[in-house]
Amino acid sequence: MFASAELGHGLDKTQYKLAADELRQSLLNIQYQLKERGDFPVIILLGGVPTAGRGQVANLLLEWMDPRHIATHTFSSPNDEERARPPFWRYWRILPPKGKMAILFGGWYSGPMWEQLTARPGSVAYEHELAKIIHFEKMLADEGALILKFWLHLSKEQLKKRLKKFAADPLLAWRFDESDTWFLDHYDEVMRSQHDLLQRSNLADAPWRVIESTDERYRDITIGKHIVEAISHHLERQSVRQNRIDAAPLMPSIDGLRLLDKLVLDAHVSKTSYNQQLAQLQERLNALTRLPEFKKHSVVCVFEGMDAAGKGGAIRRITAALDARQYRTIPIAAPSEEERAQPYLWRFWRHLPPLGQITLFDRSWYGRVLVERVEGFASRADWMRAYGEINDFEAQISSANVIVVKFWLAISSEEQLRRFKEREAIEYKRFKITEEDWRNRDQWDAYIEAGSDLIERTGSAIAPWHLIGANNKYHARLEVLRHLCERIEAALAIPVKKRKA
Repeated sequence: MFASAELGHGLDKTQYKLAADELRQSLLNIQYQLKERGDFPVIILLGGVPTAGRGQVANLLLEWMDPRHIATHTFSSPNDEERARPPFWRYWRILPPKGKMAILFGGWYSGPMWEQLTARPGSVAYEHELAKIIHFEKMLADEGALILKFWLHLSKEQLKKRLKKFAADPLLAWRFDESDTWFLDHYDEVMRSQHDLLQRSNLADAPWRVIESTDERYRDITIGKHIVEAISHHLERQSVRQNRIDAAPLMPSIDGLRLLDKLVLDAHVSKTSYNQQLAQLQERLNALTRLPEFKKHSVVCVFEGMDAAGKGGAIRRITAALDARQYRTIPIAAPSEEERAQPYLWRFWRHLPPLGQITLFDRSWYGRVLVERVEGFASRADWMRAYGEINDFEAQISSANVIVVKFWLAISSEEQLRRFKEREAIEYKRFKITEEDWRNRDQWDAYIEAGSDLIERTGSAIAPWHLIGANNKYHARLEVLRHLCERIEAALAIPVKKRKA
């Protein structure tokens, strides 16, 4: 890949000024087209050999374009806030919204690149990290993002000359770092590793562009032209994106049965027994969250199910057992303008709890394959793709010590109707019932079908679904607490014989 890097072509000052002036106007024009259309974000990722000029390129792009619509981000070792969350959290939080641009120094390649530099290519950790990157970039591209990855290249001899020049000049010494010398000493080995990394992450929708950087003027003009051409092409592509071939429909089961049709919805629990068990389970949950081991984990609880199934009541029985400083409840409604400008999962990544904390989602990322599917807010291609994206998301956060506990609360159509009428009749419950709730009843079968499909396609050993018949609210609340305690105990490796009943 490096051997095929474009060769530098010298430009004198006059030629460079003419080319730069023309390019600057083109960049501004395309930047404002991007902003006005607001169809997609642009992510410019800069990697390369030390001293090849990543900082100079970033500064020039900020000078040539409107810097108000470009963010720059550099990544060093994770800080305390980042270490308390899954590794990719720090990348999700800085993604630019549609119509904007971001320049990333290294970005999500900083980790695996360093893994390669420390001579451990092929390790399990490296392969796992690379797979996450490939999934991440594909997801961003599927959401419409334009990812431009530039590798700024220098030969070994060119790097040696630059390091010698920087070391000898007091005005340039700040650009010299001991790690640069290490890079030079291990140049051949490092470049073999980087070639492997770039080749394996050279995706159709996110290819690497290797830029020969010996001639700085040529480097700057070449990168600028690539950016103009790529954004122009992507703007044209987005114009016809809605007309792309859609995904094939899901095939119904052979016997025509849906998973949720077989769930037992009724269970008897007396009020006396409920109060006794509730107190015991809340005490059990509270004790678990105060264990020293719990501080090495966080918990994400997901509540899905039909309207009026008791999700809010179950959540309140959980939070009653917790310190208010230890949890957050996130109600999920239609996305805001800010959220619509980002990839679908962005608004869920941003709410992930730090270690030692609990976040409860009243509705969740499953809206893409539930309400958006049923109501036609997402195309078939988008919600079909979402099953894999959701499974990947849950696998990533689970591997970072997030305990994912998912509940589906199910009630019968008759019980839902009874609860709707009760909410209308009781003054302090009227806020719980809306015209949309009544309209959703007309789509009952479609929601049951979508719910059955999502449960079958997103249940896993690390994030299983707990299906709870909720016609009896007492039973449902107790089951939610019991499953939550058991999942936390399993994660903390508490022996079964030491668990409370």
